[in-house]
Amino acid sequence: MLVLMVMAALLRISYEMSRPKCTPEVTAFADTRLTKEIAKPGTITSQQKEWADKAVKRYAEAQEKKWRNWSETMFEPAK
Repeated sequence: MLVLMVMAALLRISYEMSRPKCTPEVTAFADTRLTKEIAKPGTITSQQKEWADKAVKRYAEAQEKKWRNWSETMFEPAK
C-alpha cells in the first residue's frame, strides 16, 4: 500500500511540474465582464473593495443577530 501511495505522489509531482506556469492576461469578474487589466498582486479594484465592505457589513449584522438570539435563548426565562 505504501508503494502505491509513493507512486501516486510521484505521479502528482511530475504532473504539477510539467504544467505550464503562465499568468492570465484577462481577469473575469463576478458580473461576467472581462477586462484586460492586470492587477498587481495584493491590489484590489474599487469594485472589489466595495464588495468587500458590503460583505463585512453584512457579516457583522449577521453575527450581531446570532449573538442576540443566543443571549435571548440562554438568559431570558421561558414564558
